[in-house]
Amino acid sequence: MRIGAVVQARMSSRRLPGKVLRKLHGRPMLQYLLERLERCRTLDEVVVATTTDPSDDQLAEYCGRVGVLCHRGPRDNVAERLRQAGQRLALDAFVRVCGDSPLLDGRLIDRAVDLFRRDQFDVVTNVMPRSFPAGQSVEVVRSTTLADAVGHMSDQVDLEHVTRFFYRNSNRYRIHNFSSELDHDDVSFAVDTSCDFDHIAALIAAMTEPQWQYGVNDLLRLRRACLVQT
Repeated sequence: MRIGAVVQARMSSRRLPGKVLRKLHGRPMLQYLLERLERCRTLDEVVVATTTDPSDDQLAEYCGRVGVLCHRGPRDNVAERLRQAGQRLALDAFVRVCGDSPLLDGRLIDRAVDLFRRDQFDVVTNVMPRSFPAGQSVEVVRSTTLADAVGHMSDQVDLEHVTRFFYRNSNRYRIHNFSSELDHDDVSFAVDTSCDFDHIAALIAAMTEPQWQYGVNDLLRLRRACLVQT
């Protein structure tokens, strides 16, 4: 079974345009996420799924420079874009990853993929219900399940958020959720605004080891230490 990570990313973010390539301590923010994904033991491929919009030419060029696969598809139909990316790489399943999660814990991905491989699930997730912080969301989706669902998605919100369709129709699908021991759904490591970006920058500045070594529990401890200092 071939399983890859499909990173959905585009430059035309509403609140913080260009954030995925915005320099974070001298490096594009997306680079931090890619460094983490390439160290996941369960992934066969990593592909960035962006749009055919000219605004994303720069993102496609960046992927080419760093040697990361890039697939370009519809801007607003994210579900179809991800379906195309999975089909292009002949993936049996894929991990849906958001490009605004630079500090995503790769061990959560490995945990989710291991769970997915154990049974005939359509979706393995850690967001239904959410107990991990935002920016630590992991969803493994069976490719054939998405391919069938895309044809039934008529709501634009479903097309944009993809897995919302499965959760709204959970009686039709085999969905397995795994949870954090403690509930941290009030914490965020995602980058949606310039304040979020500054928060991530402060965490990285406080790191003394390579950034990919910091899992979600390490990040929570680092966050508490930074809050105490301020």
